[in-house]
Amino acid sequence: MLIGSARVSTQDQNLELQTEALTRAGGRKIFSDKLSDSRAEQPGLTQAQEVLREGDTVVVWKLGRLGRSFKHLVNLVGEIHHLGVQFKSLADALETGTPQGRFFFHVIANLAEMEREVTVERTRAGLEVARQLGRKCGRKRQMTERRIKFCQETARQRCSASRGGRQSRSSRPYSVSVGSRLDPPLA
Repeated sequence: MLIGSARVSTQDQNLELQTEALTRAGGRKIFSDKLSDSRAEQPGLTQAQEVLREGDTVVVWKLGRLGRSFKHLVNLVGEIHHLGVQFKSLADALETGTPQGRFFFHVIANLAEMEREVTVERTRAGLEVARQLGRKCGRKRQMTERRIKFCQETARQRCSASRGGRQSRSSRPYSVSVGSRLDPPLA
């Protein structure tokens, strides 16, 4: 029996492309996960492993959709192979039912791992160059310095009015600091 395994990395991505391909390939049961590559647990994959029997084949849309890393992928395929279960990747035209298929699996898995590492390396290099050029990386600040000062001054004035000039206990845990002057209201 063909047991399908599908995975996307974020909640925004859609599993339909993978599940449709797995169904067309003859997948009788399809298990799926929506989670990041870095997460250790894949509940859908764990469920798929629990139903595997000797003679079954685990089928995935693409090799990178099964494991988080080369080591994880090789270990996983090794574990299922010991159960008498084969592995098949549709997009990579790869099956581990023969010695040549197992060899090709290792070659493709190594290439996939290298591709992932090169992508991470390029991303880090690009971020470093951007920093050296003075560009700010990451999310934009939600509040400008002017708004921060205005909020601090407003909090200070409210504190002074309600406590006779003393900072209230409720403002301390929120790190409300006292500004030097009142900024005009923001439009």
